[in-house]
Amino acid sequence: MGRIGILFLAYWGIVTSSFAQNPVPPGAAADKAPKRQLQAVRLTHPIQLDGRLDEAQWLTAPRATDFIQQRPNPGVPEKNRTEVRVLYDDAALYVGAVLHDTSPDSIFQEMTQRDNFGNTDFFAIFLDTYHDQLNGYGFFVTASGVQLDVRYSPAGDDFGWNAVWDSRTTQQGTDWVAELRIPYSAIRFSGDPEQVWGLNFGRQRERDRQHFTWNEVKPTVNGFVNQWGELHGIRNVQPPLRLSLTPFVSTYVNHFPYNEPGKQNATTRFNVGADLKYGINESFTLDATILPDFGQAQSDNVVLNLSPFEVQFNENRPFFTEGTELFNKGNLFYSRRVGAQPLGFGGAQARLAPGEQLLDNPGETRLLTAVKVSGRTAQGLGVGVFNALSGDIYATVRDSLGQQRTLLTQPFSNYNVFVLDQSLKNNSYVSLVNTNVTRKGNTYDANVTGALFRFANKKNAYAVNGRLVYSRRRGQAFGSEAPIANPNGYTYQLEAGKIGGNFTWNVRHGLESDTYDPNDLGLLQANNSVSQSLNFGYRRYQPFGKVNNLNVFWGASYDLLYLPTRYQRSNFYADANTTFTRNFLTIGGHFDVGPARPDFFEPRVGRTQFGRVYVQVPTSVGQGFNLSSDNRQPLALDVNLGHRFFAREPGRTGRRDYGVTVSPRYRVSNQLNFRYSFDWQVRHNQIGYAGGLNRAEPLDTAFLGQVILGRRRVSTVTNTVSGNYTFTNRMSLTLRTRHYMSSVQYRDFSRLGEKGQEEPVAYQRNRDTSFNAFNVDAVFSWWFAPGSQLSIVWKNAGFRFLQAEEATPQYFANLGNTLNTAHNNAVSVKLFYYLDYLLLKRRHPVAK
Repeated sequence: MGRIGILFLAYWGIVTSSFAQNPVPPGAAADKAPKRQLQAVRLTHPIQLDGRLDEAQWLTAPRATDFIQQRPNPGVPEKNRTEVRVLYDDAALYVGAVLHDTSPDSIFQEMTQRDNFGNTDFFAIFLDTYHDQLNGYGFFVTASGVQLDVRYSPAGDDFGWNAVWDSRTTQQGTDWVAELRIPYSAIRFSGDPEQVWGLNFGRQRERDRQHFTWNEVKPTVNGFVNQWGELHGIRNVQPPLRLSLTPFVSTYVNHFPYNEPGKQNATTRFNVGADLKYGINESFTLDATILPDFGQAQSDNVVLNLSPFEVQFNENRPFFTEGTELFNKGNLFYSRRVGAQPLGFGGAQARLAPGEQLLDNPGETRLLTAVKVSGRTAQGLGVGVFNALSGDIYATVRDSLGQQRTLLTQPFSNYNVFVLDQSLKNNSYVSLVNTNVTRKGNTYDANVTGALFRFANKKNAYAVNGRLVYSRRRGQAFGSEAPIANPNGYTYQLEAGKIGGNFTWNVRHGLESDTYDPNDLGLLQANNSVSQSLNFGYRRYQPFGKVNNLNVFWGASYDLLYLPTRYQRSNFYADANTTFTRNFLTIGGHFDVGPARPDFFEPRVGRTQFGRVYVQVPTSVGQGFNLSSDNRQPLALDVNLGHRFFAREPGRTGRRDYGVTVSPRYRVSNQLNFRYSFDWQVRHNQIGYAGGLNRAEPLDTAFLGQVILGRRRVSTVTNTVSGNYTFTNRMSLTLRTRHYMSSVQYRDFSRLGEKGQEEPVAYQRNRDTSFNAFNVDAVFSWWFAPGSQLSIVWKNAGFRFLQAEEATPQYFANLGNTLNTAHNNAVSVKLFYYLDYLLLKRRHPVAK
């Protein structure tokens, strides 16, 4: 899913499924709106999916109309009527909607890629097929015919879920029409002779930035699915056999100018694989990918990491972004671990014999297969099982005589996630999550088990939630006979608060032991912490004065080390944002105060010194400002400004952090748009770890065994330019170019002692650094049939890492050097075709 779609749906999710955080307007009732009912009519003759609704059966079906505004002024009836009808047969559900408007120019219809909503009107149908008021489906289609789908559940809203369905839209005078066909193979429901489904419809009228629903969704009530109406009349429909196969073929041509003996500048490869979906029963589906190919996934935003913590990257691989709401429970599964860098990648150089060199050292683990089984019963029990296998990974080595050998960098590995999630009333749940990594041989195995819960009262005004997680690792570190460190650990968290009304609050307490480590299949940047926080919020969604809404948040946190028990940090913050009524200009601000604190992680010391050796961070005050203009206009702008200043330390130059992000967007037409993002971050006189000491480096020998800190200026500039041309609602071309430059200049060095004491030293090694990353991702995508796609991708990547005298802080010098360095170019073509068993067997007697 693209970024625009994610941002839009994240907002839609906030104003729908997260109504626990929405205010109660003064004097408003807190009861749910009466549930409206609509009768579905069985088809007796085939209909043509053409977006015209000119068949007689559309005219005889009952209408759903009289929509109610949801945003920005909840409860107001719509002025431009929406009329929706529902038909069905033995194979699919059909939805026809006529959306009246005042003029053709009033209908916004920017064309985008699938799963991306731009500046456009849309129509949506929401289905709760088990009528449990907890789980549901959403199918969206824009006025330009672009599709998007989403799954709702107490575990979270899964915007990465993709179904295979069909739709058509047309413009008829001052109205536009949407016609949808949703095959039963795309959803799950019971086999009862007569069905009652939860039902709602949604409409966005972008001209006025208004959202409407058929069954009123009140901001005074917690939850979204529980505020839908009902669909009656579906009789004698059996859940179909859900079986589909999506085989794919892909070919890659990769060119990198090594210009070294024994290395080819150009390589090619050909891949064949398949994705399989099988409905085990009416509730559960198996998803499998065989010999997966993720080579066309968007390039990562690589950065220079000076911190002691791991960088977290977004998941861009489709198999790991679709249907994963259950596996994300408790944040114990970081899917980038699957297929990540081999355990022995970084140590391969040290294992070389004299005269040997590395020819090839794979930086990623190639998966053999990955499987997901997930679903939820009619009683609300969600079950998820994930399994992936990767084979042995080898680096290739050549000696001075030209002889080659291989080094094992990661053994055969089995990744598993198991989830049980019981949905309860009032958006409550209890869950059990287990993650496990098993490796061949003596290399250690890892297991993490967690219990999660959330209980809300009947009115959804108050809730308590928590978790208890235990981690266990057994075996030897890779390439070593020593047992793995931190074999057992645990964490827990408890949170309680008021979640409904204008005014909300919560209190939170958590603990992570110094040996808790979920990182073989999860992501935790730092453990060894005891934290507590108190947060307050005031939200007003009803327009008042000249603004549409107001959100204010404030709170405080206080953290300790778990072992030894030491003060770690505290923070006081306040945030506010609002959107104006007439021009939809959104502005916000942030303010926080961080008292002086010790940083125990920056020195990178071992367990014996941890808690005694730290970097002293002075008191700091941060403030920020953000602005977003009206995105209905051809030219829109986002701006973020940030500044943090630190208390002056005796005898030292003042320390400051600055940040500016400017991102204009220009929509040339409904088919062509551009976006530019400029991000500039500067840290003046930052104190940080200067790097590891090398026994083979003469300038380091006098300081071995010491922690050397450096006072430095870190300047980071990121320029990103992207453009999108959409030929049709099923064919598009996108281009994204990113240049990242980070420069580090040291001005002096000091030796770190205990209790944060720093002693200036005459450390002579030049630690200046400049790092550049340049990426181009160009993608042509054509959805030539439902669920079937042809994609052609060009990727260009260049990196340049300079140290000491070669490092320069000059931006254009870095850019020029990076453009002139060797770049990797890869062109790939991938074709996958969706095969539905039901279509192949011609089991659709009515639908065309």
